[in-house]
Amino acid sequence: MRTIFHLDLDAFFVSVERILDPSLEGKPVIVGGDPNGGRGVVAACSYEARKYGLHSAMPIRTAYKLCPHGIYLHGHFKEYTLYSHAVKNILSGYAPVIEQASVDEFYMDFTGCQKMYGSMFTFASKMQKEIWDKLSLPCSIGIGSNKTIAKIGSDCMKPKGITYIIPGMEKEFLARMPVETIPGVGKVTLRALNSKGIFRIGDITNLPSDYFGAAMGKYGIDLWRKANGEGNEYLTIEREQKSISKETTFDKDIVNKEIIEKTLFDLTGKVCQTLRDNNWQASTITLKFRYSDFQTFTRSKTIKPATDDDRKVYDIAVDMLRKSLTRRVAVRLVGIGLSRFNEYFEQEVLFEDEGIKREKLFRAIDLIRKKYNYSIIKMGLT
Repeated sequence: MRTIFHLDLDAFFVSVERILDPSLEGKPVIVGGDPNGGRGVVAACSYEARKYGLHSAMPIRTAYKLCPHGIYLHGHFKEYTLYSHAVKNILSGYAPVIEQASVDEFYMDFTGCQKMYGSMFTFASKMQKEIWDKLSLPCSIGIGSNKTIAKIGSDCMKPKGITYIIPGMEKEFLARMPVETIPGVGKVTLRALNSKGIFRIGDITNLPSDYFGAAMGKYGIDLWRKANGEGNEYLTIEREQKSISKETTFDKDIVNKEIIEKTLFDLTGKVCQTLRDNNWQASTITLKFRYSDFQTFTRSKTIKPATDDDRKVYDIAVDMLRKSLTRRVAVRLVGIGLSRFNEYFEQEVLFEDEGIKREKLFRAIDLIRKKYNYSIIKMGLT
């Protein structure tokens, strides 16, 4: 069973505008066209504005009639992109696979990560809090067995909600919801469904799939499956875009290089563990560190062949660290990232060399860690 997260940034454009101008907090804010000219549509609106019936894609002229006292903004779209990247950077520290569906929506596949993160609901809450603490952006998260159910879940408790749909309960979860809740059901499809007496998702599941498919035409079967809680279980993402990273911000700025290197070693073990969990090997190793004055550096190196060996990755990372850490200033943060993945294929050979023996050792360790927890076995620096 897959574990898919859908994270939706609540009223994202408005949230960014409020970061830029805190006086907008609590007021009906509309991002989009100019109401004086009457052109354009609503790109986003605050929850205070939605009380007056406003919604995204509504003509700005209509929005102004419903809410003439609202605050209408053209928006700072470059800022939205920067904040979107910042959110993705946070998520990349946790999720082995991310699909960015839009500037304010992210799918994440956490299948097999329960041993690492524990309760998925509690972990989602932690991730939600981190985005709020670091960026002041509210978000809602849906957790389900596929992308469709996770996306519907993220809409259920907005704003700042978390909804976990228990595997096997998808059909019951959806049954009483209006049919327009299903992603892809627009005005035309809604009218067609309503004309047949179908108003709730449960009305669809009560019908045989063949009958419904014939009645609704080309997309009927797909819609019937979504109504039954089925959906795409795999994220759509180019392999080159994938990355895994871990970083640590020290409680106190650190001068001792041994402590910094030991922390880097521990982070390397965790990212390599995630690599092996996904049957990947990485070609590019990226080091990140930040001084106490917030000056931040990243260094990358691409190697051949790709590897998932903790020791090889650490040796390259620590070499970059020692060459780059030249200032006599304390370090605030250190991190490591891996990218440019290849699938791992176990080699069948007559005589095993040390490299193959190490691969088998790591995979044996992985099995023990999955059964118990990551810290049950710790690798040594020497």
